[in-house]
Amino acid sequence: MNHELRILAAIRRELSDWRLWLARALVIASAAAAGLVVVAFTWLTERALQGFAGLQAAHGWAALVWTPLCTGAIVWLTRRHAPGAAGSGIPQVMAALDASVDESRSGLFVSLRLSLAKIVLTAWGLLAGLSLGREGPSVQISAGVMHAVRRWLPERSPVTRHGLLVAGGAAGIAAAFNTPLAGVMFAIEELSRRPEQRNSGLLIAGIVLAGLMAVSIYGNSTYFGVIHVPEVGAALFWPGLLVALCSGLAGGLFARLLIVSLGGTGTDRLSRWRAAHPVRFAAGCGLAVALIGLATAGATFGSGYEYTRGMLEGRAEVPAVYLLFKFIATWLTAWSGVPAGIFAPSLSIGAALGNDIALLLSYPHAPTLIALGMAGFLAAATQAPLTSFIIVMEMVDGHAMVLSLMACALVASGVSRLVSRPLYGTLARFQLRRLPATEPPPGERG
Repeated sequence: MNHELRILAAIRRELSDWRLWLARALVIASAAAAGLVVVAFTWLTERALQGFAGLQAAHGWAALVWTPLCTGAIVWLTRRHAPGAAGSGIPQVMAALDASVDESRSGLFVSLRLSLAKIVLTAWGLLAGLSLGREGPSVQISAGVMHAVRRWLPERSPVTRHGLLVAGGAAGIAAAFNTPLAGVMFAIEELSRRPEQRNSGLLIAGIVLAGLMAVSIYGNSTYFGVIHVPEVGAALFWPGLLVALCSGLAGGLFARLLIVSLGGTGTDRLSRWRAAHPVRFAAGCGLAVALIGLATAGATFGSGYEYTRGMLEGRAEVPAVYLLFKFIATWLTAWSGVPAGIFAPSLSIGAALGNDIALLLSYPHAPTLIALGMAGFLAAATQAPLTSFIIVMEMVDGHAMVLSLMACALVASGVSRLVSRPLYGTLARFQLRRLPATEPPPGERG
């Protein structure tokens, strides 16, 4: 009887704590809103890609004028009105989670205002034909939406600002890739440095709900389509190992190149020009991206969705130089200073690497090596092997490749660590340089 009375008393305390239930309701509502915002952002970026494709089809050489003009204009607007929106978005969320960033300064990195700017400027970058992805920006956008509800949380709420930022950033990955599990793993692997055990279930529920919002609207479809692979046997070992090593080296070099380029401490002529004339430099990067795109018959423009899907389905005639030129175009896009993610281009580069090795070795099942290349290069570039493995795993038809994908991602990430520091952690430290010595202006606050 005493045991039953204690249970009833615990239930009454749980039900009578209005602060707890209000916090739960706000987290769930904001997670649903974040998922819907990312879905709308996805729709906008798809229209932007179609718009540029239409322009290119009608006026093939227009990119030589359109792309540099747009790139310069985007960087001018970003630097003047929303400097916190530049780049991927993931480093900003990580910077906002840093212990040195208090409530009054978190708006420098994450806010509704920055989320709106990120949506518009990233979509404009895709309309310009730049080689960028929407997944990293989705992290900052979603974090801004969920972070905004903190002002309505009751005092002594069990949900903290840190928890909202982690859940919001992970919800962006879940909704962008249509994979709630990848969002949860991203929160564990990249964002959360001090997990809140009391509310971990609530925050994970919010991440999953944001991913389910995308599933409910777009259906249970995969990002690049379904990868059909045969049964994996011993014949895959040596080609798969070669893909893992090559993707690890290439992804590590890519991360190192981005860190050196975006660090702002270079002494070479281009770095000095970028620091002195950022808008002109951005326009120059845009012109180079346009020239590369025209040289590859448009293959390197945009995020790379269509060419990656075409490689997986065996119907795309990918230029022999696609791997190198997509690598360079993505680096130049990031270096220009526009709001831009690297997830989708990294998957495209990895797919091209796997496809090239399949052709080199005359391997009969190219989609298998393409899938390994996608997981390997993304894991190497981001040094988030488990998130990368799960993202690609969701595309594979069957479970035969699960262990192969995991092994490839882990090996590639290990090789990358020999070449480069962690990309997002380093870029987050660069973001912290923006912290002012005094209070930020009211317009920059969340």
